[in-house]
Amino acid sequence: MIPRIKKVKPLDGYLLHIVFDNGKECIYDVNEDIDTIKGYEDLKYIHGLFNQVQLDASRTCVFWNDYIDLPSDILYEYGTEKGIVNE
Repeated sequence: MIPRIKKVKPLDGYLLHIVFDNGKECIYDVNEDIDTIKGYEDLKYIHGLFNQVQLDASRTCVFWNDYIDLPSDILYEYGTEKGIVNE
């Protein structure tokens, strides 16, 4: 089952705070993606782009533009869990 995202919030240092429908809350560090995936460096070099993160309509992906996105299963698996929240 593909995890669905309830909320996404950009944080300083190219981190994302993610809350999933099941209550899992995690922090995902985008720095490694920026350093290793061509095109993701725009998140550092285009002023304000990182803070424009959006959630797609299916709630299974976050994105910044047509070229930069992250699927929810990657965020779920590799994010650092912060506990369970009830929101």
